[in-house]
Amino acid sequence: MASSSDVHVRICGQEIIKYDLEIKALIQDIRECSGPQTVLVELNAAVKEKFSRLRQRIQDMEQMAKEQDRESDKNDILTETEAHRKQMLSNQTAWRKANLACKLTIDNREKDELLYGGDSSVRQRKATKENLVQTSSEITESLMSISRMMAQQVKQSEETIGTLATSSRTVLETNEEFKAMTSTIHLGRKLILKYNRRELTDKLLIFLALALFFATVLYILKKRLFPFI
Repeated sequence: MASSSDVHVRICGQEIIKYDLEIKALIQDIRECSGPQTVLVELNAAVKEKFSRLRQRIQDMEQMAKEQDRESDKNDILTETEAHRKQMLSNQTAWRKANLACKLTIDNREKDELLYGGDSSVRQRKATKENLVQTSSEITESLMSISRMMAQQVKQSEETIGTLATSSRTVLETNEEFKAMTSTIHLGRKLILKYNRRELTDKLLIFLALALFFATVLYILKKRLFPFI
């Protein structure tokens, strides 16, 4: 049975994977973005927010590793944390490259607009807008799918935590019953020892009474049969 600490580590890992996928999707949006500049600014702001949350969850996982009792568990979680941190650095590199590619695309488009202008510029902006709408729709659908998947994972984790809590209560109740049974057994043992001592005392008293009785009878017979002694 998994402990509560294992469940928390698993949930943290799932959230890290979710943020990693969301960042990759945003980086792809930036890579395919052809402008305008405001769209790029919005995408970069979203990426920064996701990186902030991702960095915080990685730090949380690292702290969980330090709180582990077993050294093997600690090392496993630290290894996983380091892998997530390397992936985050890789995403940051990809983010910078995507920004450079997007800015180059925007610069080239602006140059074309200056050179050709007129109707071709309008048509290009319209096509670009349609592409952005389509891309945004696809990314939104992808993110919603990821969100649903993560929600299911969180629900399963909550059910696991509930099962752990119920098991813990059962163990505590069993422990209390065991303590009560132990107390009853100790009390019974004391009573048995007490009764054994009482039985031994009663036997000794009976033996002494019989000895006194026979001694008295012998004394009386002696006085009557042998009065001269």
